[in-house]
Amino acid sequence: MFNKILIANRGEIAVRIIRACRNMGIRSVAVYSKEDAKSLHVQLADQRICIGEGPAKNSYLNMDRIIQAARNMGADAIHPGYGFLSENSEFVRRCQENGITFIGPDADVIDKMGNKSHARKTMMEAGVPVVPGTKEPVYDAETGLALAKEIGYPVMIKASSGGGGKGMRVAASEDEFEFQFNMAQRESANAFGDDTMYIERYVENPRHVEIQIMADKFGNVVALGERDCSVQRNHQKLIEESPSPAINEETREKMNHYAVLAAKTVNYTNAGTIEFIVSPKGEFFFMEMNTRIQVEHGVTEMVTGTDLIIEQIRVAMGEPLSFSQEDVKLKGHAIECRINAEIPEKNFMPSPGLVQHLLLPAGNGVRVDTGLYTGYSIPSEYDSMIAKVIVHAPDRNAALQKMRSALDEMLIMGVETNLDFQYQIMRHPVFCEGRADTGFIEKIMNIKTQ
Repeated sequence: MFNKILIANRGEIAVRIIRACRNMGIRSVAVYSKEDAKSLHVQLADQRICIGEGPAKNSYLNMDRIIQAARNMGADAIHPGYGFLSENSEFVRRCQENGITFIGPDADVIDKMGNKSHARKTMMEAGVPVVPGTKEPVYDAETGLALAKEIGYPVMIKASSGGGGKGMRVAASEDEFEFQFNMAQRESANAFGDDTMYIERYVENPRHVEIQIMADKFGNVVALGERDCSVQRNHQKLIEESPSPAINEETREKMNHYAVLAAKTVNYTNAGTIEFIVSPKGEFFFMEMNTRIQVEHGVTEMVTGTDLIIEQIRVAMGEPLSFSQEDVKLKGHAIECRINAEIPEKNFMPSPGLVQHLLLPAGNGVRVDTGLYTGYSIPSEYDSMIAKVIVHAPDRNAALQKMRSALDEMLIMGVETNLDFQYQIMRHPVFCEGRADTGFIEKIMNIKTQ
């Protein structure tokens, strides 16, 4: 049993991890920037320590300060949450060098799966279906142009180290390829310090469906069903649900099979997500693997009755999984809406500020993960997501109605949010009928996302 876990994160995920620690009788340490001094995760943790101020690079991305904080506070493990350093192999190695357990996969696996072009190659060799495209990394537009001609237009140009929609561009023809390649490469270099790219066939009007897996150090890998994450803006998810209305039981079994195969191929441990893209014809292809807990993990928890954060901690302590594949049964339907402090009509422009009044929805089958409270000032330095509303009901129609009720009950005054926008989606016929693909917001809701 760990004595003390330092949470190298902030906001709702830090609150979520602290609560899991409490449920296990483990003490928690919150790190925070000066801007986050009054954040909820700072108040809930057993101990707290400031690690800087301003942009994340000075605090939540500062490995030296986080490692030193863990040593000063006597933490024997670090949970990275998602984002920030959660998929940074150098940070994992630094933890190991200092005798601190990193709650996640090992550094070599992160390296292997974190580089998307390398991950594609690994999955191809393992027999996992992959979107047709380049097998080796691409470094210049001239080489990319020749390869794109072989693949066939339209093509998607992607950053090997990408995430969050950065370093991704679509080239519809040879005429625009060089411009789009250079733009994507520049974005990748600026965001990730890596200009390595890869190219794949652009699947038009796809669905984004991912499989949650959990693996222990004894070779046990379990798939916990899928999440449909097709409703996105700027390649970032807004709504997730499980099960997906886009696939049938036969496809679900195949996707679960390939997700487990992917994890076993790289000797994966801890929580991970295998992301697939699903064509309108029902074909599915491996897209990438996220080597961390996902923002939307609560959806899976609701339909499977598991606590993925506690399972992460148990696996990191060297314990076997507490469940087998036969134990996993999807019960009912869950939907999650991400509530962001942003203005959808202005290209989802962030809207930080003081929360003057807050009312959170509640009731049977309603869960809100958040770091908000009345009087909290949302900082401008970090991501705009401020809450996740998750509902669970016997079937999808009941879940839709429950989500409408929850969003209608929720009140956030003082800052502009996407609450009304999410409510509109919950009533839109295309979404309600389960037909929303990744172009839904731009094409159906008529909201520009670039």
